Amino acid sequence: MSHNRYLLDTSALLTLIEDEAGADQVEQVLRQAEVWLPWLALLETSYITQQEQGAAEAEHRYALIKQLPVTILWDMDEPTLLTAARLKATQRISLADAIIAALAIRQNAILLHKDPEFEVLAEQVSLEALPYKKS
Repeated sequence: MSHNRYLLDTSALLTLIEDEAGADQVEQVLRQAEVWLPWLALLETSYITQQEQGAAEAEHRYALIKQLPVTILWDMDEPTLLTAARLKATQRISLADAIIAALAIRQNAILLHKDPEFEVLAEQVSLEALPYKKS
């Protein structure tokens, strides 16, 4: 795993923070691989936490995330934009998922996630799924 490059989806970040099934897998990736975190995962984690648990917890989680051994991708260049547009135009995925998948493709990284919506992209992006939540 040490040669692999990973990009964390919001679902992987929340799995780690909330210690859900798969949290140990996220921890192992953080310890052993080169890891990127898209700005969109910070945004989603922050607003979801604010909605569910309030602003104080959202600020606490944001501070914790900023301490992780990851490179935060703050920008999106034109090739990434065009890749995300193609994914969104051709697949039934959310805009956020299209951007996150495009960032993984452009970073040549494995997308670590817990979101079944990504499965339609299996031929276009390297995916590693965490245990899905039981519905």
